[in-house]
Amino acid sequence: AVVSTQSGHYGRATNDLRRKDRIVRYKPYVPKEGEDPMAEYMNLLAMLFSMCGLMMRFKWASWAAVYCAFIGFSNSRSSEDTKQVFSSFMLSISSVVMSYLQSPTPMAISYFS
Repeated sequence: AVVSTQSGHYGRATNDLRRKDRIVRYKPYVPKEGEDPMAEYMNLLAMLFSMCGLMMRFKWASWAAVYCAFIGFSNSRSSEDTKQVFSSFMLSISSVVMSYLQSPTPMAISYFS
């Protein structure tokens, strides 16, 4: 650490406050055998798609959210937190319901017309 004196000169501090016994070297996370993060990724995608469906009124995003929620639910383990899986699934269903309540016309495929 650099310490300023009153005369304006900078000198080196003599006592180092870092504790050498508390330094832990970083080791990247290595997933264990049989640990698949697919369920977490699909739940995250379901929440993102359902927010897009709710906020921007994209029906395809709402249906993609339902699809991702189903995949996340089917890949989840029984020991996982069921509240997150359930909330992701219910958010995607509510996104579909709200998008069709706002405009009940069927989803049009605009790429071919």
